[in-house]
Amino acid sequence: MDSVFLVVAAVVAIALFFDFTNGFHDTANAMATPIATGALRPKTAVAIAAIMNLAGAFLGTAVAKTISTGMFNDGVNVLPQMVFAGLTGAVVWNLLTWFLGLPSSSSHALFGGLVGAGIAFSGFGAINFTNMVEKVVIPALFAPFIAGVAALIATRLAYVITMRSDAQRKATGIGTGRGKYRYGQWFSSSLVALAHGTNDGQKTMGVITLGLIAGGVISKDAGVPLWVMISAAVAIAAGTYAGGWRIIRTMGSGLAEIKPAQGFAAETATGSAILASSIFGFALSTTQVASGSVIGAGLGRRGGAVRWSKAGQIVLAWFFTLPASALVGAASAWLTHLGTVGLVIDAVLMIAVSVAIFQISRRNKVNHHNVRSEVEGAAKTVVSPRQVRKAEADAAAAAKKAVKKSTKKGGKK
Repeated sequence: MDSVFLVVAAVVAIALFFDFTNGFHDTANAMATPIATGALRPKTAVAIAAIMNLAGAFLGTAVAKTISTGMFNDGVNVLPQMVFAGLTGAVVWNLLTWFLGLPSSSSHALFGGLVGAGIAFSGFGAINFTNMVEKVVIPALFAPFIAGVAALIATRLAYVITMRSDAQRKATGIGTGRGKYRYGQWFSSSLVALAHGTNDGQKTMGVITLGLIAGGVISKDAGVPLWVMISAAVAIAAGTYAGGWRIIRTMGSGLAEIKPAQGFAAETATGSAILASSIFGFALSTTQVASGSVIGAGLGRRGGAVRWSKAGQIVLAWFFTLPASALVGAASAWLTHLGTVGLVIDAVLMIAVSVAIFQISRRNKVNHHNVRSEVEGAAKTVVSPRQVRKAEADAAAAAKKAVKKSTKKGGKK
């Protein structure tokens, strides 16, 4: 059997495995907040996310074309071994950050791995840095900030619209009604999952297409084959249904305490940003956008608190993702220079690392039973520090008034 065919087959296999890890790694982007607020049960949430990811993957190929034809400069001899090595870096980094519960970018892990492998094979001149900056780096810098600001404003509006004073609530017996935002979360979280499919599902389509072009199976202008679209959509949906419970816990309660109104605002901001990027072919990090939205929603509620130490860890993971996955991709590319033996060593090492991470993770298992352990009572009425101080002042004033009244009565006697 032709050795090139075997390498291309290996590329397709590892790409679909990456797609699977992408699914459970990024489930949190859509479903962490509705799980945290109690809007959806954990297993129901990941099932909805899987279905919407599956559907979203068929809604275009602009992002896939960015990867399959826009990463490397014209004239560069892109080999299937190069794509294989790049995917190795992406898979290893994805699994490591999943184990640590850090919502790093699967997209940037993929780009980093491919860039590292490309440089190892053909030098820095192989990479189309202009396209990378326009389609990857600039969106990575601005999208989380924009989504965070949008979520902050939306959260403020949600609380203003539903604001009632304590006196009004006592007089009418009607609460704020903010718990009903849970129903809105059914739709907003589904929007995020659909958007994730349109963006991240296409990335695997793009890398498989790149491997097929590199192996001479299809021409550069052939587009994404239908079977590639179907297999990538199914793989990311299956990974999503597996549930990345560790990262769901971090996104749902580790960054900020999220209430239904905040969850609805964060999800709407995330979904809108990702869908817009998919239309323009920007290979956006959905994880970064979702994290930015959660932070913005956390800041948008009075009395809300963002756990900045955890946010700092996540930002560090963002900065390390590209270079770390690039180093693994470059090391893997170096091994492939040994020929078939190198490819086998690459595959064995990747499988060994993957199995080791899964085995170690079982010692401290996180699943749908305990993922909400830190976020009970999410839908209770929020009382801000300002409201607490006002209530204490009112109580002190009432007590003082009562003392004066009793003193006057005593004086009359």
